[in-house]
Amino acid sequence: MGRKLDACLNAINEVVLGKEPQVRLALTCLLGGGHLLIEDLPGMGKTTLSHTLARVLGLSFQRIQFTSDLLPGDILGTSVFDRDTGQFTFHPGPIFAELVLADEINRATPKSQSALLEAMEEGQVTIEGATRLLPDPFFVIATQNPFSQGGTFALPESQLDRFLMRLSLGYPARSAEKALLLGESRRDLLPRLEPLLDHAELASLQQQARQVRASDALVDYVLRLVDATRSQPQFAYGLSPRASLAILSAARAWALLAGRDYVIPEDVQAILPAVIGHRLRERTDPTGHGGGALVQWLMREVPVL
Repeated sequence: MGRKLDACLNAINEVVLGKEPQVRLALTCLLGGGHLLIEDLPGMGKTTLSHTLARVLGLSFQRIQFTSDLLPGDILGTSVFDRDTGQFTFHPGPIFAELVLADEINRATPKSQSALLEAMEEGQVTIEGATRLLPDPFFVIATQNPFSQGGTFALPESQLDRFLMRLSLGYPARSAEKALLLGESRRDLLPRLEPLLDHAELASLQQQARQVRASDALVDYVLRLVDATRSQPQFAYGLSPRASLAILSAARAWALLAGRDYVIPEDVQAILPAVIGHRLRERTDPTGHGGGALVQWLMREVPVL
């Protein structure tokens, strides 16, 4: 399985150039069974990364373009009356796919954003009083534009907390951008990608990630990190137990990608900015964008042992 994971990383990096750390984190997120939020300027490769992950992992894919007039029914589906049978027939929405790209999620109203809450947390949706299970596996990759851009609605904390990780791709290095300009179009490369994992192999890898060992000392380190956010005055509020679980599950998946069956503190530190940066807010920062500085403070001040 280790060779297959390396092959997956290599295949993704051939399409998404110069973003090896972010690609590794994205694959870690999916192996950890979580959902991914990518925040960046338009044109940075967010959609390309999502398409590539779906192709390489062999997952059915649906893209939902979030706009201000999007309705929850456009995401979940709706029942349509069939004159021939005299009954209502449910037509599933794009949420019923294994990998769903919620593109520019913060351009939709909070009402439409909330349509994803139950799906992301419980793998099911309740429509017209009936509960319908979503595919297994089920992943959401959401992209959002910076809040400084017009026409955006900030994601509420309850929505942010359901994303295991938040990433930013950023501008490519000069060499990567040159290769991008001189090479084939990314859209032409995508159809030629072959799935490198089937559903059984992906499920097995996710199970292996859950079984990666975390010692008592490692768990105590995670608890010290979490306790610091709850006790230090610069934090507007502390991390939730869901965040504690997210740190540990992401660190286990990162260790699995590194070929180990145990977690070390460096695994926790590698995934920490992506896992808790969007969950933290400085008490004196009303914009809610000070999470990165708080994460760096935690890694610097909280002792490993």
